[in-house]
Amino acid sequence: MVFYVTPTDAMEQNKANPKKTKFRLGGLVLEGSVVQPASSPEMEFVVTDLITDILVRYKGALPDLFREGHSVVVEGFVRPITEELRKRRRFWPSTTRSTCLGRLLLRLRRTKRSWKKIKKKEQQQQH
Repeated sequence: MVFYVTPTDAMEQNKANPKKTKFRLGGLVLEGSVVQPASSPEMEFVVTDLITDILVRYKGALPDLFREGHSVVVEGFVRPITEELRKRRRFWPSTTRSTCLGRLLLRLRRTKRSWKKIKKKEQQQQH
């Protein structure tokens, strides 16, 4: 029994079976990603497993324990991108985009450093 899937697993499952659109997604709420567009009752935030990020749109009151940088499990549907959605597409404010990109670059640097440390330890163990 799987309680939820990570963003990476969700993307793989969606590619393998695009007809299965309902799932429970678990991960961290990316800091700086929570936005409520003025023209919409929906909240937007990014759920990440530090490998893959997925934009989530949530309608309703947020739970009291909802925080950026904390774990979250959400249940919902994947919307296929249609021409209608492309026309109605909303963009994140530039500050949110740059914050998310900056955090992504920081994570990539940390991941690269971690891999270098792992490889270095493996090389030391071999000698």
